[in-house]
Amino acid sequence: MLSFHQISKRFGGVRALDDVTFDIASNSIHAIVGENGAGKSTLMKIVSGVHGPDSGTLALDGHPVTIATPRHARALGIALVPQEPALCPDLSVAENLTLGQEPNRFGFVQRGVGRKRAVAALRRAALEVSPETAVRQLSSAQRHLLQIARALAQDARILILDEPTAALSQGEAQTLFERLRALQKDGVTILYISHRLPEIFALCDAVSTLRDGRHVATQPIGEITPEGIVAQMVGRELQNEEQETAAQIAAMARSSDSSEKFPRLRVENLNRAGRFRDVSFEVREGEIVGLAGLVGSGRSEVARCIFGVDALDGGRMWLGDKPYAPRGPRDAIRAGLALVPEDRRGQGLVMSLSVRENLSLPSLAAGLSGLSGGGVVRRSAEREEVQARIGDLAIKTVGSEAAVNTLSGGNAQKVVIGKWLTARPQLLIVDEPTQGVDVGAKAQVHRLLRDLAARGFSVLMISSDLPEVLHLSHRILVMREGRLAGELPNGTSAEDVMHLATLG
Repeated sequence: MLSFHQISKRFGGVRALDDVTFDIASNSIHAIVGENGAGKSTLMKIVSGVHGPDSGTLALDGHPVTIATPRHARALGIALVPQEPALCPDLSVAENLTLGQEPNRFGFVQRGVGRKRAVAALRRAALEVSPETAVRQLSSAQRHLLQIARALAQDARILILDEPTAALSQGEAQTLFERLRALQKDGVTILYISHRLPEIFALCDAVSTLRDGRHVATQPIGEITPEGIVAQMVGRELQNEEQETAAQIAAMARSSDSSEKFPRLRVENLNRAGRFRDVSFEVREGEIVGLAGLVGSGRSEVARCIFGVDALDGGRMWLGDKPYAPRGPRDAIRAGLALVPEDRRGQGLVMSLSVRENLSLPSLAAGLSGLSGGGVVRRSAEREEVQARIGDLAIKTVGSEAAVNTLSGGNAQKVVIGKWLTARPQLLIVDEPTQGVDVGAKAQVHRLLRDLAARGFSVLMISSDLPEVLHLSHRILVMREGRLAGELPNGTSAEDVMHLATLG
């Protein structure tokens, strides 16, 4: 169906793709895997007409083709669903589904026809929302499913999905898999980019691995193991590192009684109308507290209120023994809090600024870390601090002045985390810290959170990745329908967490 032959692409001094050659069979679900920065998204953007290759050829149905623009790609039956939402929030669901392809007669948009098309597309994607609903009102998971519905509305022959389940619950992901298998039976070829290896082995027919812009291997899924894919992706085994992390977390949990630790944050009977109610818990010094629950259970909303992004309708908070009532994020930063949001591009980064500017922004805005004085930025101190963060987190970038929007998803996530480390918080709130991050970067983030806890920092971690919650947390708080359903200790089972999350 699709063939790559010696595809190469550079962006300035960065080699994104180097002599990539492999084939994708018709009517297959083909996984593309690799670490962040391996070239996966660049290759898919070449297929979808966003970028053109510097050299090499692309063949469709055995015939060489030059895909000049995204519109040309759509005409060829190629649809890309990007990792980050690309929707117009103030338009309706129906308007987003028909955007750029509005049915019209004599120059007038036929809204009734557009609505019928939208209903059909929503049905194919199994997304149960009204076509008249404004996209701004949809959850993160619903927005991602809407993007898939828009691609299906284009009658794609080749459907490219970049981290399609990153914002989906387990149930929503299973619904998506059923739709993808049905599309495969209808003759659609699916290119599936994901860091979640269990999904790949459950869904895909074959897998191609990229590393540092080069093609490593293409194999039927039955001829490779998850450990083999990881070794191909990162050039080394990560199993021992993960086992070491798990052992150290367990040792920390055994070595001290967490109930005797100093409560860094205490919240009591927090309420926000329509979002959550009567939420009370503590996060203690040197502790990682996992906040689990299904998508829509109110986890992120609690974090936003603690950080002062949204206002509370009731309840009290304390930092140490002092009352805490932030009027906004600046108050929270100055009090020693940091928030890594779920939506890193929309809320965690300023995409038009450089890596340096993003890494130093919170500290400068709150007047922390000695990076400024008398209203003047101390450039030498700023550069030193920024280079330390780039080195600590192994951020892959051509330099600190590179635009942050040129980074891969995983490296962008490292910048979001790194900017808060520059501010030296005492309490770090992380919402989906490894969403869209490869296995190597995921291990680095896990090690970073563990090290911060070992140094006395407090971490409140929100994650839909249940193994991540079980692996890292000293205690697990489980939310259900806006209320705290219960608390579980380190070493609990996934079944116990899911029981609280679904049944209370």
